[in-house]
Amino acid sequence: MIEIQNITKSFGENEVLKNISFTFERGKTNLIIGESGSGKTTLLRILIGLHQTDKGNILYDGRDFTKFQIKEKRKLRQEIGVLFQRGALYDFMNVEENIMFPLTMFTEKSEEEKIFRVNDCLKRVNLENCNKLKISELSGGMVKRVSIARAIVMNPKYLLCDEPNSGLDPKTAIIIDNLIKEITEESNITTIVNTHDMNSVMEIGEKIAYINNGVISWTGNKEELLESNNEQLNDFVFASELFKRLKKL
Repeated sequence: MIEIQNITKSFGENEVLKNISFTFERGKTNLIIGESGSGKTTLLRILIGLHQTDKGNILYDGRDFTKFQIKEKRKLRQEIGVLFQRGALYDFMNVEENIMFPLTMFTEKSEEEKIFRVNDCLKRVNLENCNKLKISELSGGMVKRVSIARAIVMNPKYLLCDEPNSGLDPKTAIIIDNLIKEITEESNITTIVNTHDMNSVMEIGEKIAYINNGVISWTGNKEELLESNNEQLNDFVFASELFKRLKKL
């Protein structure tokens, strides 16, 4: 479980996050939704530790990340798997080397142990025997699956995903959504997905926070979302004709 308490963040005179609080539950796909510029990416960067808060606390299963010293933060980050929007894979490494990288950096496992774990993760994302492929040889969907394999290779307690379906066709996006949900349930981890893809919301949105102008103005699940009376949320959700039709059903 990850709790954010009264988080505020400004860049110069621009207050991006305004005293927000929320609890991301273990074993569920927790979604942060909102328009571009709403503050959701800033929040995810704060959770990872790439930005510092101006005010507020972040609790990882009761441990206050905002009060940690550098050494403590580094240790906790090893419990966090991150799926970046564009994959963030190293082009000069092949698939196996990319996935193995965190194990090499943060563990003392033998080469045999590391390869065993890499193969286990590749099997989980349905990319068996792709170890030696170059990143340039992968499709967009394969890049995302390799990135997921790297994110889970350390058996994280927390999985943070930034726009995991960005640039993918609808069919591949559903595959990635379901893979993230399955891994969350199988490993009982706390997963946070930052997205503006409403198809993803309706596929895997178990607990949702809607950010509007730096404020969490609605929370609920995907079923409750269709019945919301929040005007800004409805404008965001039902921008497409498909979701307008769903609202009328």
